[in-house]
Amino acid sequence: MSRSFEGVHALQGVSIELHRHEVVGLIGPNGAGKSTLVNILTGFDFPTAGSVSLDGRDVTGWSAHRRGRHGLARTFQHSHSFRSLSVRENVEVAALGVGAGARAARMRAGELLDLLGLAAYAEAPAGSLPHGDERRLGVARALATEPSFVLMDEPAAGLPEAEVPEFAAVVRAVRDDHGAGVLLIDHNMALIMDVCDRIQVLDQGTVLAEGTPAEIRSNLDVAAAYLGESAVQAEQRS
Repeated sequence: MSRSFEGVHALQGVSIELHRHEVVGLIGPNGAGKSTLVNILTGFDFPTAGSVSLDGRDVTGWSAHRRGRHGLARTFQHSHSFRSLSVRENVEVAALGVGAGARAARMRAGELLDLLGLAAYAEAPAGSLPHGDERRLGVARALATEPSFVLMDEPAAGLPEAEVPEFAAVVRAVRDDHGAGVLLIDHNMALIMDVCDRIQVLDQGTVLAEGTPAEIRSNLDVAAAYLGESAVQAEQRS
């Protein structure tokens, strides 16, 4: 798919594939087109050219809400919670939004708050959560829709390093326990390298590289995109 904004090519012929039971990392420098791609995949934006398929069905013209009801969920860089509602109510609302009954929504919320370590905050206003717990609430809201696929847009941004391993366990649980496919966009390379089965790298709106974490870690083009050619050359000399 491609996406242009008044002559600026944010994406140029980018293809990406995500299966259930896997975590795919999407990385790249700032301005590489990562958030634009996620917005197109989830129906918050539409491609200038190309298409989006979900379970073999062309959903390019579908709204974000319709895609959500068919198994596609996402988290956001910034909180989209209902800050005056309780943490539990936020998760229940997400379940209700895809057709769950009130009782089922409440049970689903309880299970997810336990899974994500938020049960102690269940009745607290969502707006009172610390930053890391607010990120977990975003994941709980996404999982409340019982998705086949979850797209996480910088979920670890602002997390203390000490909390990153715990969040990595959450991502694995989404893949292993819920059987969902996860597209993980983040700048935390330790997290990306730890949890991803495959990684795709964007640079200036195009696919620079894709492969296993080991392949991406050793790719000099990827290192140059992040660190600059001079840094890579200095590393080679050393």
